[in-house]
Amino acid sequence: MTTTPPTPAATAVPLPAPHDNRCPFSPPPAYTEAARTSSVSRAELPDGSPCWLVTGYPEVRTVLSDRRFSADARHPAFPLFTPERRELFAENPSFIRLDDPEHARLRRMVTGDFLVKRVEAMRPGIQEIVDETLDRMTDGATEADLVGSFALPVPSLVICLLLGVPYEDREMFQSLSRTLLNTFAGVGEISRANDELLDYLGGLAAHKKEHPAEDILSRLAARDDLTLREIAATGILLLVAGHETTANMIGLSTVLLLDRPEQKAKLADPAALPGAVEELLRHTTIVHTGLPRVAVEDVELDGTLIRAGEGVFAMLSTANRDELMFGGEDRLPADDVDLDRDARRHLAFGFGVHQCLGQPLARAELQIALGTLFHRLPGLRLAVPHSELVFRPDSVVYGLKSLPVAW
Repeated sequence: MTTTPPTPAATAVPLPAPHDNRCPFSPPPAYTEAARTSSVSRAELPDGSPCWLVTGYPEVRTVLSDRRFSADARHPAFPLFTPERRELFAENPSFIRLDDPEHARLRRMVTGDFLVKRVEAMRPGIQEIVDETLDRMTDGATEADLVGSFALPVPSLVICLLLGVPYEDREMFQSLSRTLLNTFAGVGEISRANDELLDYLGGLAAHKKEHPAEDILSRLAARDDLTLREIAATGILLLVAGHETTANMIGLSTVLLLDRPEQKAKLADPAALPGAVEELLRHTTIVHTGLPRVAVEDVELDGTLIRAGEGVFAMLSTANRDELMFGGEDRLPADDVDLDRDARRHLAFGFGVHQCLGQPLARAELQIALGTLFHRLPGLRLAVPHSELVFRPDSVVYGLKSLPVAW
């Protein structure tokens, strides 16, 4: 087995690395530079702890599918950016921060709600939500913040209906969600936000136990093998991931397409929407911080030995721009957007047993939202210079704070 000589700390990639505002849709330059030189690089957490940065497509797939890498955030060596996140995950892990069999037991309880067949049956309802949201945004107006008026309300309404969460509480849970996703939230902020959401969703679950409805929380509350805290933790995961990820994808995709009218024109063909969304998912890959894992056995990756007890970050963003996987003579370079590209093997939703449960729903929402937006507003344009757009580099889920547009 190959051994890796010690690397001077000065060459370690800092995690999380800063973004480059000159190209806000690309991964941070430190990650792309590391990917150019090696598929496995030394990295360093904010507290100085060493870990590994895995950037190549095949190596990222291995980390996410090989059971020698653990997703259990309770492991003492699991790599996290702040002590607050370690404390949070140790006390209230959702199933994406657990290994099987715990992970499988909890995940199976909600898998059926996100099956492709179930989501396909939801499409008319999603279309109605998109149409009504656009109606409100454009009623008597020629300008709006697309994030606040469209990109955020659409997935929020959908996930609220699925979960059984009152949409009128959206300002509360959206604010708390963003605290949970903030990479460097202050001391106690993350715990307070998590506790508030646990109390809120636990209270809803307790109510639905006595007054059930046709929603996920009601169904989970009716089970005898789940505690209210487990239900609430699952609810937090579905609520936060269910609106933040898709909302940011809608916003980023809109800017990308407005910048590239020749690509946007391809959406005029409804049959092109599914493939276009896969390419947008590949190119933007909004989880810029990567997916953390810890090795529980020695593993060799591309000639580098990762020892048991060492932390790893699987960088979806660089893997999705791997030229050997997504480039080629008949395609634009992997760093470019090409809506004709076959991007179906991208890793934007992760890979392996922990890959995103809600990906069928996210795909449907993106296809309907983007297709309808550009069909109904063919003259859509930015209302401010591109340089004035404000992004959210401090969030686990990358996106825009606002998106002023006109039509």
